[in-house]
Amino acid sequence: MKQELRWYDYITINIYWLGFNVASGSITPVLLPYLVALFAPIELKNTYLATLRVISLAVAMMIQPMAGMLSDRSTHPAGRRRPYIVGGTLFSLLFLSIVGASPDFMGSALDGFFHPLLGITTAYLVLLTGIVLLQASSNVALGAVQGLIPDLVPEKQRGRASGVKAVMELTPAFLVIFVGPLVDAGRIWLTVGIIMGAFFITMLITVLAVHEEPLSEKPAGGIREQILRLVALTVIFVAVTQAAVWMVRTSGAQLAHRGAVIGLQVAVVGLAGLIGMAGSILVGVYLGAWVGIGKEARQQTPFIWWVINRLLFLAGVGSIQGFAQYFLTDALHIPNAATMTTVLMAVVAVFLIITALGSGYLADRIGRKRLVALSGVIAAGGTLLLLFSTNIPMVIVSGCVIGIGAGTFMATNWALGTDLVPPQEAGRYLGISNLAGAGAGIVGAGIGGPMADFFNALHPGLGYLVIFSAYGALFLLSVATLTQVQEQG
Repeated sequence: MKQELRWYDYITINIYWLGFNVASGSITPVLLPYLVALFAPIELKNTYLATLRVISLAVAMMIQPMAGMLSDRSTHPAGRRRPYIVGGTLFSLLFLSIVGASPDFMGSALDGFFHPLLGITTAYLVLLTGIVLLQASSNVALGAVQGLIPDLVPEKQRGRASGVKAVMELTPAFLVIFVGPLVDAGRIWLTVGIIMGAFFITMLITVLAVHEEPLSEKPAGGIREQILRLVALTVIFVAVTQAAVWMVRTSGAQLAHRGAVIGLQVAVVGLAGLIGMAGSILVGVYLGAWVGIGKEARQQTPFIWWVINRLLFLAGVGSIQGFAQYFLTDALHIPNAATMTTVLMAVVAVFLIITALGSGYLADRIGRKRLVALSGVIAAGGTLLLLFSTNIPMVIVSGCVIGIGAGTFMATNWALGTDLVPPQEAGRYLGISNLAGAGAGIVGAGIGGPMADFFNALHPGLGYLVIFSAYGALFLLSVATLTQVQEQG
């Protein structure tokens, strides 16, 4: 019988999400676009950013469920989850130093070797290496952290716990507002140092304040088959996604070769991109989750559709955030775009946090699905406003509407998911749900990046309008998938 949480338990169980999201909120929308723009040809920066994210997120997709599964079986005296949190964090500090060192390789003599061989500069290769290793280590910790709410929180308090989790995920938007000016000023090592501090401090609080009951004995059975399934799951999802990228590129090349008018290219390639994104999610998640779960998948269909719903929404909101800095630079011609990106994130976070707290409370009373559906409709409306934005105030208004939808989604969708997973394998199942976290970036950025570069070559800034339209459609599709998710109890 799980003990009822005290007020501060909500914080300590979720505090690591604060550190992780200081990192992701600084790296993904601010630091990576800045560094990639330094290291890549300007006309291909969206594609280079997409490539980096696809490779690193594929690693995250595989590592996080493995870590969750291994922590499910851990008999360590400190508990199932905390040893993985410590180890993953310490390695993350090491790999962050590789990311920080990447600008030192600009103009390296090694470019003469790597550029003819791989088509990339040494600095970009060092950045890619650091980010891939960081994804591996940080997702070892995160795979374990995801098991804390199912392990320690009574079901009737999970909505509130998930609401606090969402706040921890969103609060860093205020903190990273100081990161934008540092990045614009080229102070990369100071930025990396802030991220290291966030990781280490929140890890320390988690280890000291969260109390776990260690398993008395390891669960029966081996894990070799499950590990092989997780590898196959990742391969399937990435292969399906890259097939969609090929479809988009081929359709664009054919139309360009035939001299089609811009309007026709927007319609055909844009629709191909949307079909590629949605198809990758539906096929990749459904096949991948069945492989990852195994023979129990037939009884876990609601969980699989929950992952699909989560990925559709996160692919939209995460990709809008990921390309925001380039949108501000190329479409609106905003100077100091890294600074303005963090300001925008901070303003939007106000609405995210208020909505997440309220939604977490309501989710325990009126049901999760109803609020998750509403979140998709609101986010789609905010994306429509973004398409007509011509200045920063309009972007902020549209961002705030998307933020209301995202805040509602982040609190209520996670509560819905924790109700669906088998309690004894929460780490494994919620790790498999990383198809939604990592897969969102693979789909949204992997397909959206090349699309943006293709259309930007036709007309500056057009690419962002096309991909943002596709992301808005993903929000609406996420609502439709909820018909396949049955709430428990």
